[in-house]
Amino acid sequence: MDPAKINIVLGSGSPRRLQLLTGIGLHPNVMVSNAEEIYPDSLQGGDIALFVAKTKAEALKDKLQKSDVLITADTIVSLDNMILNKPGNKAEAVSMLRSLSGRSHEVYTGVCILSGDRNINFVVRSTVQFLNLSDPLIETYIDRYKPFDKAGSYGAQECLTEGTDPCSKEEREFLIKYGWVDLYNNSLSVRAGGHVPMIASVTGSYFNVMGLPLVELYNALLKL
Repeated sequence: MDPAKINIVLGSGSPRRLQLLTGIGLHPNVMVSNAEEIYPDSLQGGDIALFVAKTKAEALKDKLQKSDVLITADTIVSLDNMILNKPGNKAEAVSMLRSLSGRSHEVYTGVCILSGDRNINFVVRSTVQFLNLSDPLIETYIDRYKPFDKAGSYGAQECLTEGTDPCSKEEREFLIKYGWVDLYNNSLSVRAGGHVPMIASVTGSYFNVMGLPLVELYNALLKL
């Protein structure tokens, strides 16, 4: 079945996830879950992201129509097995970005796809290497992009180094295959003054770092 003909429900209020789904020809209805993003202390890394994604799906499943396909997701940033959540204020954002400076960290997105009694769950992991960040650069980024709704206090689409292509080989082939070659450029968020370069490289899925691993998601929809 053509995924574009499926009744997609996006169980997320994230404008970035909506933008990415729209960019691959899907036109989801948005239904925001009010589920608390809490998880057992015993979980780590991708298990946390998948647990929260499943929790969001469970909170919404009774509101679905029979033909609906629900997509929920949760993205976490992990540095030395410590989860960096969304910052509560500027001071927390500054502290998080200082901790990421010059180091690599992991980004996990757990995805839950639910339709009737069928479901597909998976986790995608990417590694992000940060440049050495000065305090003035951190201040500039926070003031310009206000990353208070982003895990780890940053959005990849706002802080790439100019001229880099962070997409994986699989992502580039995917975009070419389906004719969505403009999606990467369209995903970039540039405000007055331009990007604030903080990311040196992305290993794995770039769209995963944005919050939704498109290749894996689209292939799962094809299976469904």
